[in-house]
Amino acid sequence: MLYFDTDYNNGLHPALLQRLADTNDERTEGYGFDTYTHNAKEKIREACGCPDADIFLLVGGTQTNSTVISAMLHPVEGVVCADTAHINVHEAGAVEYTGHKVIALPNSDGRLRADDLDRCLTSFANEPTADHCVRPGMAYISFPTELGTIYTAAELNAIYQVCQNLHIPLFIDGARLGYGLTSEASDISLPFLARHCDVFYIGGTKVGALCGEAVVFPKGNAPRFFFSTVKQHGALLAKGRLVGVQFDTLFTDNLYLRIAAHANQQARQLRDIMQRHGFRPYNNSPTNQQFFIIPNDAIALSAGKTYDFQCKVELSQDVPGVTFKLTDTADDGNFLFTERRDIGAYEEFTFTLTGLTGIDAAAVKMVFDFGGNPADTEVTIREIILQEHAESGSAPVGNAF
Repeated sequence: MLYFDTDYNNGLHPALLQRLADTNDERTEGYGFDTYTHNAKEKIREACGCPDADIFLLVGGTQTNSTVISAMLHPVEGVVCADTAHINVHEAGAVEYTGHKVIALPNSDGRLRADDLDRCLTSFANEPTADHCVRPGMAYISFPTELGTIYTAAELNAIYQVCQNLHIPLFIDGARLGYGLTSEASDISLPFLARHCDVFYIGGTKVGALCGEAVVFPKGNAPRFFFSTVKQHGALLAKGRLVGVQFDTLFTDNLYLRIAAHANQQARQLRDIMQRHGFRPYNNSPTNQQFFIIPNDAIALSAGKTYDFQCKVELSQDVPGVTFKLTDTADDGNFLFTERRDIGAYEEFTFTLTGLTGIDAAAVKMVFDFGGNPADTEVTIREIILQEHAESGSAPVGNAF
């Protein structure tokens, strides 16, 4: 079964798994003071073109965001972001839990606009009651954004100039950084990004690692006691080499960017396939995040037409007498077909019917009955296709049902 719901639904890249296995019996210092973590940091500094950068390896994205933001803000400050930003919608209030308000501005296809940021900061500066309000103390953007879009170099530069002019830091969430840097539409390199922000992180969890994010303060500008702050937020591993070994491997032979570039290429193929089958993209995402508009329209049938049907079923155990039924949602007795088949364990069973006489139905539903199947049977159903009859007699190849 193929899953396209996330880019972290498997384990880790084989090269990282092998490296962890090869180093498993070694004895090293804890909390990231091992040789592998040291080497990883040096390689990241070189890749960023920031020899003086402060680098810390944390365990995951949500911990990283809440740790960095709380460490860099005064207790009365909040963080400004697009309303689609991960910290605003998908982190269970982790930032607010640390006592800092998330100040969300309208997004532009997932992006924070420099003009909107400037207006927000300028408005606060001119607010007579500012001392009674949460102060915007940081700007946060994601690269790529939560909608798969990216910033151009000019857009990033404009945002950073606003931040510098109004004396607040810019934090770039790089959970999927590799996909943005290797996008065919990107004109931003890792050194350019490092020069145009005050802190960012290189996401490992979503780009081939089992876990881990590398926080980079490119100007050697980490807040005081940041290591202790990381531990306080539960984002520090005692066995820090788990992340160190992975990033040491990711930044050897350009593996990090090669993984991301391959994912982007595969996503473009998926996009092409979906478009060929009539599904319209939600936006023009140039990265591995692809979103499509799936119609909710009911499928209607007509008695004046004939139809072909096909689906594939795989079971983990033998199941005799599986029932396949396509029926009117309003009248279970009005059905296009009802058939029973015996299916063996791990047999990729393809159920196909062609030339079916139609029924009048405003909407239909597909029913599978595995009655009597053994306990704990795993069932996979895919490629459900219903189409008007193909005169050539070939198997159905139409849109998914």
